[in-house]
Amino acid sequence: MPSSKDLRTTKKEIRLSNLVQRILFAVPAAALFVWITWLGGWYFQMMMLIIGFFVIQEMIKMFANSGTPTDALFPYSIGLWIMLSPTIPFAFEIGIGILVLFLSIQTFNQAEVSHHKLSTTIFAGIYAPIGFLCFYLINQMGSGTDGFVLSMMLMFMVWGSDVFAYFGGKTFGKRPLAPLISPKKTWEGFFSGYIGSLFGASVVYFLFPLTMPIAFVYVIPLSILAATFGPIGDLLESKLKRRAKMKDSSTILPGHGGFFDRFDALIMAAPVAYIFLHILQKTGVLSI
Repeated sequence: MPSSKDLRTTKKEIRLSNLVQRILFAVPAAALFVWITWLGGWYFQMMMLIIGFFVIQEMIKMFANSGTPTDALFPYSIGLWIMLSPTIPFAFEIGIGILVLFLSIQTFNQAEVSHHKLSTTIFAGIYAPIGFLCFYLINQMGSGTDGFVLSMMLMFMVWGSDVFAYFGGKTFGKRPLAPLISPKKTWEGFFSGYIGSLFGASVVYFLFPLTMPIAFVYVIPLSILAATFGPIGDLLESKLKRRAKMKDSSTILPGHGGFFDRFDALIMAAPVAYIFLHILQKTGVLSI
């Protein structure tokens, strides 16, 4: 029978192995993500479509495990319509048609869980796609490198907030943020995320050798928005996973879980960031 020392050694080796696996996957994946973000246009939109479809698939599985299943087809069709809406003709009419068709089918659905499908299908179809649509719209702002810079700034804000919140919580965390949803998250970690978000924005602002389309005075409220709503997206996914009794949304990404696990914060941060940037753009403050 292995001793406690052997068990500790084994656990340490497993953690080290998982860390190596995470790094070996994360570095090339991040490089690919940045490259496609730089290309922008149709390439970036296709990447958002692919990621969005995987997140929808993971959400469908979560709802099924929770006993509140979705329709098998309509989350994808709703999500596809949302994410393509800026580039397809008759987008509004197509969306209305999808909604009317879905409601008509569910009206005659006699299954016991049919009433659940009305809400879960629409939520699974719109939640992540709206986030990725807003991220795509940020990427399309301005001309030249403007959209790329703003997209990367938002990503660095989200990443910085997440990293600082983790280590801030580990170091200083005492007061639980949402104990019934995610017991390990603390208020101390949450507020540390504000520092991380501003740090991530500063990295892009001062180190990227590109023309900056936004004054730093507006980067500060943008980083606050990202650090506030990103963790809410994280908590929302945790709430869904807890109900579904799932540790990760899937195992498709080696050492990282699923796409929902990796983009949960961005899904909530992107819409508020887009609203803020769009207002600046329309009022002439953002000169792009």
